[in-house]
Amino acid sequence: MKHDGRKALRVRMDHKQAVNLMGSDGTWRRRCVLLDVSQTGAKIEVEGTLDVLQAKEFFMLLSSTGLAYRRCELVWIDGTVAGVHFINPDSRKKSANATAAQSK
Repeated sequence: MKHDGRKALRVRMDHKQAVNLMGSDGTWRRRCVLLDVSQTGAKIEVEGTLDVLQAKEFFMLLSSTGLAYRRCELVWIDGTVAGVHFINPDSRKKSANATAAQSK
């Protein structure tokens, strides 16, 4: 289902889906609830202080063992709710290659 003017289809969670955010260097962790998700990003409600999200880049741990995760970057914060964009390794490589080609 599409809502909020987003390009990607979002799935809204009917039940609370607990996930964790973790700093890319592993120095911090925050519990949160997944409110909706798509292939490109998610909306989450974060427990505790949001100051660590200012790092802009972190991991969303989708399993209790940390084996299922997505690399994320912060898009917006509104109170305790935040929007994140999933970082796709392929898109990083494409943008780096395009930048390198333009500088030649």
